[in-house]
Amino acid sequence: MNFEFKKDGKRIIVICLASVLMAINIKSFVRTGGLYPGGVTGLTILIQRIADQWFGIVIPYTAVNLLLNSVPIYIGFRFIGKKFTLYSCLMILLSGILSDILPAYIITYDILLISIFGGMINGLVISLCLMMNATSGGTDFIAIFLSEKKGIDSWNIIFGLNVIILSIAGLLFGWDKALYSIIFQFASTQVLHLLYTRYQKQTLLIVTNKPHEVCDAINNVSRHGSTILRGEGAYKHEEHHIVYSVVSKEESKQVIIAVKKVDDEAFINSMKTDALTGRFYQKPNE
Repeated sequence: MNFEFKKDGKRIIVICLASVLMAINIKSFVRTGGLYPGGVTGLTILIQRIADQWFGIVIPYTAVNLLLNSVPIYIGFRFIGKKFTLYSCLMILLSGILSDILPAYIITYDILLISIFGGMINGLVISLCLMMNATSGGTDFIAIFLSEKKGIDSWNIIFGLNVIILSIAGLLFGWDKALYSIIFQFASTQVLHLLYTRYQKQTLLIVTNKPHEVCDAINNVSRHGSTILRGEGAYKHEEHHIVYSVVSKEESKQVIIAVKKVDDEAFINSMKTDALTGRFYQKPNE
């Protein structure tokens, strides 16, 4: 587990910024609107509200959040990556402490605006963490573990957990907050899908007269293989080669740049891939 000053220094700064945004979002949007974000954050807030309103006990956010994250953190250390998990622990601990000590600044009482913009900020925070090879904790660990190690579509499982949390919140504190929380989670998910593309796939069809050089360029950038197909141009009836490859969306721009360097006349069609079966190299987390 080597420390690279420039790279890891940047990660620490971005994670600290994400922690501040997470804490501000919880204090200024989530608590003001009485919402329940998804995953461990939502479960932590639910437990806090049950303890406060039913038993008159004020429980610190950090204590509950760390306890609930203990199992996901173990999964991260054991199966995903030690460095990845350590940076995630920094995010969990710092965002929890800031959520306890920062004062609440109420921007608006409009619950619809809170649901939309709070959800967008939440999606931005999660995206920043994932881009820095870390998570905001909780179900993110479980989702990554199931996706990378077990090949399971984990989002239905995470969605089921969120449904349970929102159902309990709706039964105890009213269904309006639970329903607005769905808007919050939807806005968060849309921002996450827009900003974080690690698990999204792109299919590349490249018409070229330098197929082997193009295959080498793809492999050098992404470590993905390619398939060379023979084709004929319909206009001039000239023989061409078509290189077929699937890469992650976050790598696709670098791959296209590398291909154009070896063949500036290459014709490249990049298409979104919705489903993929078979071996696909995924860069491991540290």
